[in-house]
Amino acid sequence: MQAVETIPLTPAPVAGMKTTEWATVDDQGRLVLPPEAAARLGLTPGAQVRIDDVTNGLRLHRPVTHLAKVYIEPTDGCNLDCVTCFRNAWDEPLGRMTDATFEAILDGLRALDTIPTVYFGGIGEPLFHRRTVEWVAQTKALGARVEMITNGTLLNEKRGRQLIDAGLDVLWVSIDGSTPDSYADVRLGAELPTVIENLTRFRKMRATSPWKLVPKTELGIAFVAMKRNIDDLPEVLKLARRLGASHFSVSNVLPVTEDLQAETLYNKTLKSLAYIPSSFVPDLSLPKMDFNELTRDALFQAFNSGYNVSYAGANWGGTNDVCNFVESGSMSIAWSGDVSPCWPLMHSHQSYLHGKPRLSHRHVVGNVRERSLGDLWRDPEYVAYRERVQSFAFPPCTFCGGCEVSVANQEDCIGNEYPVCGACLWAQGVVQCP
Repeated sequence: MQAVETIPLTPAPVAGMKTTEWATVDDQGRLVLPPEAAARLGLTPGAQVRIDDVTNGLRLHRPVTHLAKVYIEPTDGCNLDCVTCFRNAWDEPLGRMTDATFEAILDGLRALDTIPTVYFGGIGEPLFHRRTVEWVAQTKALGARVEMITNGTLLNEKRGRQLIDAGLDVLWVSIDGSTPDSYADVRLGAELPTVIENLTRFRKMRATSPWKLVPKTELGIAFVAMKRNIDDLPEVLKLARRLGASHFSVSNVLPVTEDLQAETLYNKTLKSLAYIPSSFVPDLSLPKMDFNELTRDALFQAFNSGYNVSYAGANWGGTNDVCNFVESGSMSIAWSGDVSPCWPLMHSHQSYLHGKPRLSHRHVVGNVRERSLGDLWRDPEYVAYRERVQSFAFPPCTFCGGCEVSVANQEDCIGNEYPVCGACLWAQGVVQCP
């Protein structure tokens, strides 16, 4: 394949319909992509694209030069005291984003050739900042796709109507229990009936919005899985359906305190991440079938057989050593305006890996009040870092974790420079953000 070009190949899609896009190979052996697909992946002239072989096809990775998503943290403060929160394991100042800082972000977004998706969320509760709803509206006015996450306790009628009128595309709500007791066991200071009441009202308001002028806001539910609440997952899924949710995201808990180590559900999973050449692992291809009392035990053993399992053509185990923050072309902006490569690197915090405390030091590329978003994104050291992470040339600390340098993200055993990512559970698909 000599080059990649883009030409119109398909008619404009009808709103609300999913369309199949096609690429062709021209008479010079060049792959020609539809311009919409090329734009989504940031395939501009000169961009370097990583290509992986997958079953029956190729996977094109987004170039590390394409900024597609910006996380904005309005505040790291919150009205709740959740047992899973990073704030239980750090010594960072609490603060709120200023109008000047957000204006700098808005100016930076406006100057970009393509406006990325903007996601309001970080360590704190976005609605704990009085300007967040207004900032959502200002960001949406630029033409961006806008998402926000909340614990749902502050989603009163006024804020709900303002978010819908602003054109918020997706509202994510964290719900970690299906009963008042199990929910309050994780989210201290919150009451599940209040959250359900708020979301029920929000759903009704969506139905009455002038959807031809204002996009109907979609609802997503985020669930952090632990031993104490994993049995609640089926009921939370049913609750999400009753509330009209379009998206559901489950993450494992990151043990930020010593006690949370006993709540993790991935101890065997971490051990299985040891690198074994794929040629040594036999393949097992499974079809779609019912999960019921008859098939449950057999399928459970098949999925845990040590084979490289594919289910209906999809890899059951997913991909290891892949940073979704880099793959999605994202950057994270803390309340202070400091820019970091990813959400976990916005704040220094402690967690536990293999029974030992591990300190993750924050990594700051620059500040939006001093440099534009575009300038920060194109910073040579930042680009080089993203390239290093995409190739993931780090030691396998997630399953090893035995040497003295694995207790922090400042160096690793093969000489990588700070920040190092070999012990990142996000890159192994164990912990994930919506």
